[in-house]
Amino acid sequence: MTSNARRFMFLIGWVSLFADLCYEGMRGAIGPYLALLGASATAVGVVAGVGEAIGYGLRYASGALADRTQRYWGLTIAGYATNLIAVPLLALAGSWPTVALLVGLERLGKAVRSPAKSTLTSFAASDLGAGKAFAINEAMDQIGGLAGPLAVTGILLWRGDTLSGYAWAFSLLAIPAAITIAVLLRARRLYPDPRALETAGPGDPGAPTALGPRYWLYLVGVALVAIGLADWPLLAFHLKTAGVLADRWLPVAYAAAMAVDGLAALAAGRLFDRDRARGRTGAGVVALFVLGGAAYAPLVLASSDDAPYLAIAGIALWAITRSATESIGKALIAAIVPRGQRGRAYGLYYLVWGVAWWAGSLALGMLYDRGRMASAALAVIALVAGAAIVALSARARSAAPAPGAA
Repeated sequence: MTSNARRFMFLIGWVSLFADLCYEGMRGAIGPYLALLGASATAVGVVAGVGEAIGYGLRYASGALADRTQRYWGLTIAGYATNLIAVPLLALAGSWPTVALLVGLERLGKAVRSPAKSTLTSFAASDLGAGKAFAINEAMDQIGGLAGPLAVTGILLWRGDTLSGYAWAFSLLAIPAAITIAVLLRARRLYPDPRALETAGPGDPGAPTALGPRYWLYLVGVALVAIGLADWPLLAFHLKTAGVLADRWLPVAYAAAMAVDGLAALAAGRLFDRDRARGRTGAGVVALFVLGGAAYAPLVLASSDDAPYLAIAGIALWAITRSATESIGKALIAAIVPRGQRGRAYGLYYLVWGVAWWAGSLALGMLYDRGRMASAALAVIALVAGAAIVALSARARSAAPAPGAA
């Protein structure tokens, strides 16, 4: 069974790699592409904000649909298929409103696929280890996230920073999108019912039918972590305006952070599974990674042109904390939520994360304008409080058994 779980997990990992190659390649090019089409800074913000609102706002509904229908493959494939449609069509967009519609379509696909895909990943967790399963997925995801922008940069160097050059880039991104669908279809053929990879199911005696206090308390901690974990644009804004790093080094710094993210995810996954093997939930490991990264904000936001090493250390800590939320943060849900409720659990997790992240980004940005250390203080307080609540969630009661269960 372990070999089957490992093979399934790597197939899902390849899906993440090629899908992120397509998506991150598109994401890195949207800003300058909109500028070429005559969009204002406000328009760029609207496109990005509306796209993310769609991507996070609809995930609970799609997760509940996945649980109700059990059509995890269908929802995952349908969601990823939007990349194959929306991204190449960007090459034909003649105006920024058309770009906004296509970005919104791609984010809609993300909303449809994310809870179902995370649930598919969780099915391999009981045999392979939840930490390892989600860590592999996160590491391969980051490889794609690195390769996508580099591929688009190479195409633009070849064809030029013109509308024609961007059209070439968006058209060629259809290749990894098509590979994503091909790998998904192969995985579905090999594992038509991946629930068979999991040793326990919702029909077993005593299986819970509700998410339970442990999950809800964990969700509170997740919200606080999302508030404190700044998005990269704010960190890059400070690094630029404070003269810490030149413009040409900012993409390199981000790429390095993503590499640290992938490596940290693998280490976090191993520690998480060891903690689970000792009979614990793994929440303490998630909390430890969040707490360890709380120092990122003062290190980055206190940095200046004469102390770039502080910023580098802070970026590394930011990446490590980010990796924990993207890997073992999701693995913990697989460990504490019965599989029949996981689509809804992941959908709600993504929804809470998205809303809290948006609110935190707004608050951190406003505080930065008033005083950058006030922004750093909010980030530290939110992350420390979030880590404490995540750790406390391990002591909460699990979900109640099904009525009449033995």
